[in-house]
Amino acid sequence: MSLQKKICLMRLSAIGDVCHAVAMVNRMQHHWPDVELTWVIGKTEYQLVKNMPGIRFVIFDKKQGKKAVQDLKAALADTVFDALLMMQVALRANMASRVIKAKRRIGFDWARSKELHWLFSNQRVQPHRHAHVLEGFMDFADALGVPPVNNVRWDIPIDKDADNWARQEADELGDYVVISPAASKRERNWLPERYAGAVDYLVTKGKAVVLCGGPAELDRQTAAAIEQHTSSITRNYVGNTSLHQLLGLLKYASAVIAPDTGPAHMATTVGTPVIGLYAHSNPRRTGPYLNLKNVVSVYDECIKEQTGKAWQDLPWGTRAKGESLMARISLEDVLTQVDNVLM
Repeated sequence: MSLQKKICLMRLSAIGDVCHAVAMVNRMQHHWPDVELTWVIGKTEYQLVKNMPGIRFVIFDKKQGKKAVQDLKAALADTVFDALLMMQVALRANMASRVIKAKRRIGFDWARSKELHWLFSNQRVQPHRHAHVLEGFMDFADALGVPPVNNVRWDIPIDKDADNWARQEADELGDYVVISPAASKRERNWLPERYAGAVDYLVTKGKAVVLCGGPAELDRQTAAAIEQHTSSITRNYVGNTSLHQLLGLLKYASAVIAPDTGPAHMATTVGTPVIGLYAHSNPRRTGPYLNLKNVVSVYDECIKEQTGKAWQDLPWGTRAKGESLMARISLEDVLTQVDNVLM
């Protein structure tokens, strides 16, 4: 094994990014089974990965402000890490990282650094042009000298009770598709009437359809808007599941339809096909990692119209802007992917 035996990983949020980070952690543990790994993580995100073996989790609750930093300092006061993996460029995370003692403070390369990220590191990963977020996290394993893996794996353990609940729900539902319709911002959501059109089409193909999502008001409003346009939804689980129950539902589903949101990436970790809906961000960077071929995206045309340049000629991660971009995704294009994935 490499000399780096005590490793601290700092990735607080969000759910999708934490899923990507899990793949890197799995790679590290596979090749370095005796690694002492500490993960500084957000309060909500911890609930998803809390059962992963061989990891000391330190919860960083952003809502606590300065107290969160003080608690982090106290929790790690007696530890000097061989390496700190600074896998989040947000200034809040950068500032908090100062209380973590490490010989090597590995951050992103210049092209992917922002919010003064470079000031807090003493080493940078190698440049990686047009890397998916997951591949960008793998660059940190490369920097440590962790050998590569042939296949990306996640293996997030699900609570037994949650899995049993999900299995029972799946047995009652039969062959079902999950729609997780709400992203973190309203502008990134597809139109409710078109989600409803997809629901009605799936039902004609013998599929039950359920809605899933978090407890946020936007999630609930989006689900309610869809239900106003169709009576064919079998169950609405929005806001009524734990993360592990949701992961179980995604695992037993035939497919998932979602914009760029956490459940899309959770579904990827359990091998369920995902039809991703994209307009504002480049799916080559943030799409469901194993299902990029199934994405329905209007990003390329939107970014070309707004900048006059093709995506290849823009800084990686450039977002398209606008409140109505998702309306450019047609129902017909989504149903074509539904047929490709399910039929």
